Amino acid sequence: MQRPIMTSRSFLRMPGEPAGPGDENTARDLVDTLEANRSRCVGMAANMIGVNKRIIAFVDEDLGGRISVMYNPNITSCDGAFETEEGCLSLTGERRTMRYRRIEVDFEDRRFHARHATFTGWTAQIIQHEVDHCNGIII
Repeated sequence: MQRPIMTSRSFLRMPGEPAGPGDENTARDLVDTLEANRSRCVGMAANMIGVNKRIIAFVDEDLGGRISVMYNPNITSCDGAFETEEGCLSLTGERRTMRYRRIEVDFEDRRFHARHATFTGWTAQIIQHEVDHCNGIII
């Protein structure tokens, strides 16, 4: 189900609680909301739809633009720092931020099995933005 976009900065600044079994509906709503906003958005975190959980959904260019979901993502390694400007559906305008060209991420899949993956380029940048949301960091 598509949900409204959260714009409360005080809510968005709260670190997300760990996700677990029972949060699958939130993940589905996150995907539905991302899909509905796909013309202007490439990633979302659960707090952007008003749920304070560590869940992200993003357009994965390495998978042909399919939307992927991660539960409890944690960036464990990064390199290739660069400055860029990013926008966010929850905020007005764009802001400068530091990102990395390559990241490694520990996360759980939809069955809550532990996974580790490496991402580069645009997909890495999207994931970094959404993990920041999970950590209560807004650009």
